[in-house]
Amino acid sequence: MRSLIFSSAVLLGAFSSGMVTAQPPQALAPAVPSAGAFLNITPKRLTFDRSRRNGTVFILNQGTEAVTVDLMVTDRVMFPDGQIFPIEDAVKRENGKLVTDQLRSAKDLIQISPRRVTLEPGRPQTVRIRLGSMPDPTLGEYRSHLTVTTIPPRDTGTTPEIAASGAQSQMSFQIVAVYGLSIPLIVRPGDPDVRASIEGAQIEYAAAQASRPQERPAPVLALDLVRQGTSSAYGNFDVRVVGARRGSDPLGAVRGVAVYPEIARRKVRIPLSRGPAPGERLEITFTDDDSSPGKVIAKAAL
Repeated sequence: MRSLIFSSAVLLGAFSSGMVTAQPPQALAPAVPSAGAFLNITPKRLTFDRSRRNGTVFILNQGTEAVTVDLMVTDRVMFPDGQIFPIEDAVKRENGKLVTDQLRSAKDLIQISPRRVTLEPGRPQTVRIRLGSMPDPTLGEYRSHLTVTTIPPRDTGTTPEIAASGAQSQMSFQIVAVYGLSIPLIVRPGDPDVRASIEGAQIEYAAAQASRPQERPAPVLALDLVRQGTSSAYGNFDVRVVGARRGSDPLGAVRGVAVYPEIARRKVRIPLSRGPAPGERLEITFTDDDSSPGKVIAKAAL
């Protein structure tokens, strides 16, 4: 019996921020199923600067079986629609070369340990990350990604026992999924310059699903987040009704939205709990969740 193995790589990410982003302990990243394992990674990103040249990442297997993972530093870029692609795939996309040429890679600056580890269920693994050298501060921000990829078990495929038990003319197919998590590693040798604006905000209504034609179209706030500083911007969106009572829930919110230096702007879509009523005025706020948590980076009215 002959066994063919097909592997499909899946990168989970922000993709509100485009990428993987992993979540902090109180809000862990979505679980990644692989061979009975469910992986979480924290923190959601690491930033290095003149005062911080060492960092730590924790990976937790919340599944029921051990899983082996590879850890590596890779280069990925963001496109204006918010999607993040490995650089070798990005260059094949429309205008991909223009985007990839803007990336300042941190691959040669960063060292990680370990490079491969077996994660036992419920036991967190510490990954140590070190900035080996400080680049030229006049060139702005550098970035690469820590990518964690699962490895299929050693017994995947045909064993001698399995081969001996079946007819040689038979063929079976075994699909093995390979999963990955990725978080950005950002190097800022100079002072951060985080500035942004909100442009083109408008209400759109998503079409009802074909399977549920009776549902009303869902309201969505569409906008462009425009990076104005030389550093990447990373934060949270809130949409509130102007004059609403204090402590009321926002009409819409999206967490972990980034715009990286290789693009000038990215499109953002924020689902709303309802459409605005006649005469209501909306306030859109983008708040920093990186270098100055809680600071309002951009604000707009609609």
